This record gives sequence, C-alpha cells and structure tokens, in this order.
Amino acid sequence: MNPPRLIVGLGNPGPEYEATRHNVGFWFVDHLADKLKASLAPQAKFFGKAARIGETWLLQPSTFMNRSGQSVAALANFYKIPPEEILVIHDELDLPPGGIRLKQGGGNGGHNGLKDIQAKLGTPDFWRLRLGIGHPRTLGLSQQVVDFVLHQPRKEELPDIEHALARCLLAWPKLAAGDFAGAQQQLHGKAV
Repeated sequence: MNPPRLIVGLGNPGPEYEATRHNVGFWFVDHLADKLKASLAPQAKFFGKAARIGETWLLQPSTFMNRSGQSVAALANFYKIPPEEILVIHDELDLPPGGIRLKQGGGNGGHNGLKDIQAKLGTPDFWRLRLGIGHPRTLGLSQQVVDFVLHQPRKEELPDIEHALARCLLAWPKLAAGDFAGAQQQLHGKAV
C-alpha cells in the first residue's frame, strides 16, 4: 500500500464548533500537526487550513461539514493525489465513545462530510479513520442526532475520545508508512 499523502480532519469551522463531537477529525489533525511540528495555515485555493510535511499534506476544510469535498478535491486534484492515498478522519456515531476503526471505502453512514467527499472525488475508495462518539440512543439520550453531534461530549465520554486520539497518534508511524494492516491491528485491538 502507498502511504497516505493527504490527511484530512473533518469538522466545522468557527469557535462555536471547536469542542463539538463533529470536530474530532479536526482534533486529530491538530494533535498530528503538533507531533510533526507543522503549522496549519489558511490556503484559500484549497478552501481550508493546510500544512505540508515532505510529500504529505494535512488539511482541515474551512467549508462547513457538508461541503468538505470541495476542499479535499481541490487539494487532491491540484497535487494529483489518488483517492487510495487519502485518509479522512471523522466522527462515527456507530462506534462508542473511544471506539476506532480504520477502513478503505464503503458507505458514508449518513455522514454529510463523507457523502460530499465521495461525490466530489467520484469514488468512495479513500481511507477513513472512524473515531467513535457514540449515538444518542445507545447512550440513553433523547437528543436528535444533528443536535448531538453539534454539542460537546459529556465529561464521562471525553476521556475515552481523548484516549482514542492518543492511540491513533501512536499508530501514526504505521499509517505514515502505508502499513494500513499493521495500523488496523494496532487500533482495532483492545485499548490499554
């Protein structure tokens, strides 16, 4: 497998969304940028904040979630990065808080960011790092999903999500090398 050349964290721009569940993709890219000593800077032609480390780009779209594909496609097309070399990090309702799944392709599970990226790239064949935030029903909440994702995680959920982010950073060397099978093994195992 080729190493990923475009790492995209999904989220919504603006301080009112910063700490919300929907922005865990942004959180991961922020942590990764810190780890790699990279500075994300606004890039108007890519509709987002980006940083380049060697052949790899980090990207946080500044479009709203449902327009994420505009940013991803702009950078991927400009640098001729094929979908199989793109890794999108996003919140996942179908996993409990702190759950992690790494996979290539598949459906979008109703996630508007993934839906738009698939539409703009014309394929679902990019990699996804799915970070669990739980579902309001499985967490015993009556909130609507749209309201749930746009709120901060509850204090009992946040440590699990932060631990998952830390585990993903530990798996970064495998991801960066294109060892997706090794990263899956590391990430899908029991949290320690």
